[in-house]
Amino acid sequence: MEKDSEYSSATEVPSLQVDLPLVGMDCVSCATNIEQYVADVSGVESVHVNYALGNAQVIYDPQQTDLQAIIQAIKSSGYEVGKAQLRVHIEGLHCHSCVTFIEETLRRVPGVLQATVTAGTETATIQYVPDQVDFAGVKTAIESTGYKSIHRIEEAESSDQEAMAHQQEYQRLMRKFWFATGISIPILLVLYPELPWLYLPNLFIKNVSEGLIRLLFGLAGLATLPVMVYSGRQFFAGAWSAFKHHSSDMNTLITLGTSAAWVYSTIAVLLPQIFPDGTAVPFYDVATVVIALVVLGQALEVRAKGQTSQAIKKLIGLQAKTARVERDGQEVEIPVEEVESGDIIIVRPGEKVPVDGVIVQGKSSLDESMITGESLPVDKNVDDEVIGATVNTTGSFKFRATKVGKDTALAQIVKMVQDAMGSKAPIARLVDVVSGYFVPIVMLISILTFLVWFNFGPSPSLAFAVVTAVTVLIIACPCAIGMAVPLSLVAGVGKGAEHGVLIRNGEALQTASQLNIVVLDKTGTITKGKPELTDIVPASGFETGALLHYAASADRASEHPLAQAIVEGARDRDINTIEPLEFNAIPGYGVDAMVGNKRVFVGNLKLMQREQVDTNQIDAHVERLQSEGKTAMYVAVDGQGAGVVAVADTIKEDSIEAIRVMQEMGLEVIMLTGDNERTAQAIARQVGLNNVMAEVLPEDKARKVHQLTTGGKKVGMVGDGINDAPALVEADVGFAIGTGTDVAIEAADITLMSGSLKGVAYAIEVSKATMKNAKQSLMGAFIYNTLGIPIAAGVLFPFFGLLLSPLLAGAAMAASSVTVVTNANRLRFFKAKSFSQDARAKNVEVNA
Repeated sequence: MEKDSEYSSATEVPSLQVDLPLVGMDCVSCATNIEQYVADVSGVESVHVNYALGNAQVIYDPQQTDLQAIIQAIKSSGYEVGKAQLRVHIEGLHCHSCVTFIEETLRRVPGVLQATVTAGTETATIQYVPDQVDFAGVKTAIESTGYKSIHRIEEAESSDQEAMAHQQEYQRLMRKFWFATGISIPILLVLYPELPWLYLPNLFIKNVSEGLIRLLFGLAGLATLPVMVYSGRQFFAGAWSAFKHHSSDMNTLITLGTSAAWVYSTIAVLLPQIFPDGTAVPFYDVATVVIALVVLGQALEVRAKGQTSQAIKKLIGLQAKTARVERDGQEVEIPVEEVESGDIIIVRPGEKVPVDGVIVQGKSSLDESMITGESLPVDKNVDDEVIGATVNTTGSFKFRATKVGKDTALAQIVKMVQDAMGSKAPIARLVDVVSGYFVPIVMLISILTFLVWFNFGPSPSLAFAVVTAVTVLIIACPCAIGMAVPLSLVAGVGKGAEHGVLIRNGEALQTASQLNIVVLDKTGTITKGKPELTDIVPASGFETGALLHYAASADRASEHPLAQAIVEGARDRDINTIEPLEFNAIPGYGVDAMVGNKRVFVGNLKLMQREQVDTNQIDAHVERLQSEGKTAMYVAVDGQGAGVVAVADTIKEDSIEAIRVMQEMGLEVIMLTGDNERTAQAIARQVGLNNVMAEVLPEDKARKVHQLTTGGKKVGMVGDGINDAPALVEADVGFAIGTGTDVAIEAADITLMSGSLKGVAYAIEVSKATMKNAKQSLMGAFIYNTLGIPIAAGVLFPFFGLLLSPLLAGAAMAASSVTVVTNANRLRFFKAKSFSQDARAKNVEVNA
């Protein structure tokens, strides 16, 4: 690991060596190919690929290239670089203008591929080359910027630990605040005896000699030092660290402002003769009160930020603490961390399911709302999957653990949400750039303010110049600007997770708020994805129950999905079925079976014609059902047309409502399907869609989505199958149904844990609300700084004789940061129309 001096600013940076593990290199000739690609990168001095060890040793000049360019060259050669991820909690990260500075410092650590710092959660997420970077090196790099890294964040870190860290930080800052406040009060008593509310305590001060007053001023100056050293230590340490790295941040502004006030005041006390008569007035209160107010603002930020990321704590808190496991024939209760894959676990009514698995005995209903957002319990039988952290409501059952520890659905959800909270939306990257220029510009304005007041201001011009320059430094708040987007992102991603909507990163969230078109795959997205019995139409002389009995009994021996749908439909309707005495499946026609003493045919019109069955009485019903997109099957009993049964991939219960919500949000909703035009139009009519793309082959789905994006519109694609993955990637935002395949989920930007389309509507709503919230905070921060800095510089003085006090500037600066945090916390109470009770009962009203 390089020493701090080697990756800090220096006149000459030595060459760096890095060993990169390679993935997928399966031939010796591959090594030569990789070497050629990497050698072409400007700044690479040498490269050697070791086929046996599967790595590439590269020596490069960090002033001409970086690790990302080398990795991109390896990717261009057709191979990948192995990487790992580390998350670190940074103590006291209040300065959002420091984010870019810390990120750049981490990226200069050899072996670090990417570093993202999020002030909203006080974390740094580092992607690095395995065996090249360790926690100690990352810790050293962070500490070189003036911050302390508390600890490495494990995958399933306890929410109690994080809450405790926030509480300790809050208490530490409050101790500093009360210390500064306790010293500020007597200093104010000494410096402002003329204030009416300080009249009685200052009767003595008014009647003492000038010499004694100077002595009291001197004591006030000495009393200010402990406040600056203890309560304001973090500001001075941060400013010094930034100075060493030729940078500046919020700490720089506060340090310069309070130090200038103290130095000026001390000179005024020690050498009053160099000032015009009556102008040697100290401003020690500026240093103590400003530090007290800013520290108070930081303490309130810490407490509020803990609430902003509450969703993560809720998710982690869902995990069961213990599990009842069968071991050596005995039932034992063990910590959930000790559960192993393959263990048989017993779950009783009211208990949480400890880990993911498959039921092997018993049945029950599970409340999965904490994972999927669906409020209704889900029935579970043998061979059904269960998800860890869900609650067993009625029966007892045993299940075999299949996923434990970090592989469980809950652990993956937590990781995905943490990654999303640590990511940056495109608008946040722009803000980071602005924040980087903000502090130097403010310092320049402060210097110009001093010069203008010193040269053109009224007497005492020096006093006015110092006060206004200090006020400009103190009122400027880069934190409010830098904090606006990340905190809203944390709150919005957390809110989505509470309803089973997992947003992969900030870019997906921002793009989802801008969508114009939503494309819905039909099968498994709008519909349930499996055939169900929908219609039973008996012919004259037959009853509904009897017709279904004959059809289901004849199909009991068939493995065809349509036949199984008829059998399950009979079971659901409590229709008794019997095993057929004879069974013959006729490909392309249907089935021929003996049910009791009756010959039964179930199939298409060709089968009826072959068996010379008269279907005139039921043909009209078949045509009607087929026009509705259903598969209609004739049923004949002993040569007589008995009726029709219809099977269809039925529409999900809430698809119509979800589509209506999206349409009323102003979105163009399109259905994409491989079905024929007739079936597709029938489904579209049922769900209220006018735009349909039918008969689209799986390989053409991505091309259709691409065609929609070419018009400059933002397109979202919703799917659940393997054949949807290319289209999900092609879309601006891909939504994967959580009940679908892992391939589709991996390709998506947003995952819906429930199978409901309401999740799409909710994801878009929460994305719009989050970006609106972020822009409100950002706009407020810019307006505050745009108005506050000129007022602090004294622009109102020539017109109204008003000059802003540095104390009010400090209070305003602290208040602006707290306001941004408070605004982000409003998202915790966001109510989406797509999940409201009223939306289910009446026409949905949605804010565009």
